[in-house]
Amino acid sequence: MYEVGTSAQVRSFHVMPGLPPPEGERHSHDYRLELVVTRDELDERGMVVDLDVLDGALDGLVDLLDGADLDATVGVEAGVEAVTVEVFARWLHARLAGVVGKVEGAALAVRVWETATAFGGYRAALDGSSVLAGPAG
Repeated sequence: MYEVGTSAQVRSFHVMPGLPPPEGERHSHDYRLELVVTRDELDERGMVVDLDVLDGALDGLVDLLDGADLDATVGVEAGVEAVTVEVFARWLHARLAGVVGKVEGAALAVRVWETATAFGGYRAALDGSSVLAGPAG
């Protein structure tokens, strides 16, 4: 299985309703956003996907998310009260999959690292099939 990926860092804000401070108050995290596209076979150019496309898609989201209130952006669009790393990863996947487009036999995994050791993720096929089993990445 071949893979390519990229990552970026953003500082964003959110609140986890019902939890004690600091999580229950508006606070920031320095999130690391990690993308990995996997594919069994390379395309006619010898690529999984074009890294410039992945970088461009991620750069656009970094501009949107850096300094943003995730509850007002991700939360509203996802229809949730609390933006967890899992919700954040699923939202990122949907945005990125739309830019990368349909890629037969490929899957996109997104990980949102909240700390150096803790993350949430989401992975699904880029060819329109169902979510792939197993952990992201």
